[in-house]
This record gives sequence, structure tokens and C-alpha cells, in this order.
Amino acid sequence: MARKKTYLVLVDKITERYLNGNLKPGDRLPSERELASQLNVSRTSIREALRFMEQNGLIEIRQGGGSFVKVFDLQSRKEEIMKAVKEENPMVYEMLELRRALEVESAFLAAKRATSTDLEKLRTALMNMALSKQNPELGLKADIDFHTGIVEATYNSIFIKMIHTLSSHMEDTIRATQKHRFKDPSRYEDTLDEHKEIYLAIASGNANRAKELMEEHITKIREELVESMVVDIGK
Repeated sequence: MARKKTYLVLVDKITERYLNGNLKPGDRLPSERELASQLNVSRTSIREALRFMEQNGLIEIRQGGGSFVKVFDLQSRKEEIMKAVKEENPMVYEMLELRRALEVESAFLAAKRATSTDLEKLRTALMNMALSKQNPELGLKADIDFHTGIVEATYNSIFIKMIHTLSSHMEDTIRATQKHRFKDPSRYEDTLDEHKEIYLAIASGNANRAKELMEEHITKIREELVESMVVDIGK
């Protein structure tokens, strides 16, 4: 399972320790050296986390003067970000909710029911994903084929009818989320690894693990969609 990036983990820790009411707007955060010592990480990682927090309007970094709190009501900030996501493309947001409901259960059932033919289709989709870094349309089709293939492997006629009925919306949703996800080129490999792990769980018949991984995958897409947009809020 792809791990959360170090600087995002540090953002969570710094936010929890200092911005959730412990400091007021205008208060100064500990220095980079102090934060690195307290959190047992490098100053480079701290600097990356602080830069992300500044871009997202949580703190202000003053040249030679340190970092100062701008926002401490994190919940209102999250609500602001989510509102922006919904307003930019409500269909994307709603489709992610539907996909989570449908595909998490589909992964569970596919791990119990997939045939060798189904697994071959999923492997083909994975191979096409691996070849698609310079070909976004191939990657888009491979992503759709992979997720559709999992639903088809449930052999639940209603699930299958639903995924095919929604195919055009699903394509629009994946296209939109990939646009945000792949702003960071490293996410190509991370995304491929996430799909490989889902495939391995299904192929090995580990239904609970397949369900868990699919939920993590779709939840991560939603989180990254929010993260990629939060910078734009302050522009």
C-alpha cells in the first residue's frame, strides 16, 4: 500500500499540535530546527511541510522571521475546501461517492468469484496502465477497464448493469481526478501500485483485503482531489 508522503504526515502533526486552538492567528511556530527535533525528522522535511501549509493559507512564512499562524479553525478550512470541490464539478464528487459504495463491495465479491478469464482482463488493464505514462488516453481506458472488470467479476447483474449505464460519467470522473492526481508525476507509479495491490488481493481470493484496498484507493483519490484544489482557493 502506498504510504502517505512524509511532508503530509508532518502537516497533520504540526496542525494537530499547534493549529487546533493551541496557537492564535499571528502566533509564531517553533523554528524549523525545533520542529525537526520535536518530530524526529529532517529540517528538509519540515521545510517542505511548512511550504505546503503556507501555500494552503494555514501559515505565513516571513523571510528571516519564522512561521506564523494564519488559520487555526481547521474544520472550517476543510469545509471551505470541500465546498470548492463540489462547486467545481459536483458530478465528480457525487460519482466518487457512488464508486466507493459500488466498487468496494465489488472488490470483495470479485475476490470470491473472479475466473481466470476475469483475472486476465485485469492483468491486461494493468499492463496498459504501465505503458500509459506518455499516453493519457490509453491510461484512461486502462483505468476504466480495470474498474469495470472488477465489477463484471462479481457476476451480479445489477452491479454490472449499473457500471455500464454510468460508463460515460465514470470516464468523465476518472479524467477529472487524473488531471488533479497527475499534477505530481510521481503519482503515476503510486497509482499503478495501488491497482496492482487490488489485483493481487482479488487474484489470491483475499476478499477482505481487496475490499480494504479499494476503499483506501477511492478515499485517496478524493483526498488528493481536495489537496490539489486547496492551493487554488487562496489565489
